[in-house]
Amino acid sequence: MKDQFVVPARLKTTSFVLLGIGLLTLLIGLFAFHGEHSTRFWAGLLQNSTFFLMVVLASTFFIAVTTLAHGGWQVAFLRVPQAISMAVPVLGVIVLVVLGCLIFGEAGHVYHWLHPHGDRVLEFKSPFLNKGFVSVASIITVGLWILLTIKLRRMSLEQDTLKLDENSRKDQIWKGTVWCGLFAVVFALSMGSTTPWIWLMSIDAHWYSTMYSWYTFASTWVSGLSLIALFVIYLKGHGYLSFVNEEHLHDLGKFMFAFSIFWAYLWFSQYMLIWYANIPEETVYFQPRVWGEFRPVFFLNLIINFVCPLLIMMKRATKRNYTMVAVMAGLIIFGHWLDFYQMVMPGTVKELNFPWFELGVGLGFVGLIILITANQLAKAPLTAKNHPYLKESIIHHT
Repeated sequence: MKDQFVVPARLKTTSFVLLGIGLLTLLIGLFAFHGEHSTRFWAGLLQNSTFFLMVVLASTFFIAVTTLAHGGWQVAFLRVPQAISMAVPVLGVIVLVVLGCLIFGEAGHVYHWLHPHGDRVLEFKSPFLNKGFVSVASIITVGLWILLTIKLRRMSLEQDTLKLDENSRKDQIWKGTVWCGLFAVVFALSMGSTTPWIWLMSIDAHWYSTMYSWYTFASTWVSGLSLIALFVIYLKGHGYLSFVNEEHLHDLGKFMFAFSIFWAYLWFSQYMLIWYANIPEETVYFQPRVWGEFRPVFFLNLIINFVCPLLIMMKRATKRNYTMVAVMAGLIIFGHWLDFYQMVMPGTVKELNFPWFELGVGLGFVGLIILITANQLAKAPLTAKNHPYLKESIIHHT
């Protein structure tokens, strides 16, 4: 059984090429977008950095919720989300740097709440939309995400070297439950509520939605599941993860399908309530997206993220087909990247342009995630051999 991953030269080359594309695009954008056009440069960085951070953070959340649920099916590929999650520290630092430039360097014109200028709405929100609160909240949030992600990874690796009897296995389960529970609380209070508000919703500071954080979570959660599926399929195709079979893939496919529908439910609920109420301070958000320049992106987003998963992944056979799941996983990640694009750009750039800069920077982040994940996969055996639920995962049947 191949249990020690060796990073293929081709995968390493691919990651470096994508990283190179991202850095080159960043340099070109630095010279192309300056002065009054710098808003697009910083908006593109904010869109990509926050999206990909939340996507890799979904792997930590996956580990936490499956541990709290005492799930066993995922143990056969547990090392995959653990490896992906180790991109959180790197991307977390990048997000903090971008936010620091936006808030203290006042780069671009992304956050209008930095200069209320007698605006009654912005002044009313100034107790939490101010430099001090946003920066401190962001540092604490990202710091906790990083610390807890590293802790969960280390606990799993330490378990490989322990000689476990029945009592020590119970202790390991309890220890994992406590730390995963702590992460779940932090995740709920940040990603599930405040963090998307201050990072993204505050771009359109005159508009608000109590469903925004759930909507953002659903978008990045299903993208994170798709990223896990892609790495599982890649490893399986190269002779690794011997215990993983169609049963595990089927469950991943069910998650991808279910949360695509959940995202669509939130999309419809948020839009329908605002459309039905027709209150100006709420409809102002959808005006440029539905009736303005971003109309094509708005509906393409719905087609990719709802219609395609609904029609293609509804069948059982599709969710057990490695090729189809891989194709749909890639499409879902791109679709929700596009979702973040239409969340950020209408409130900053305010005009639709061909997203060459945003795509180029996005490819750079993809290369970085591939490089970090591949290196982390190579640092430990691909099987969590002392995990109490490993046998349950091996004989898993859905």
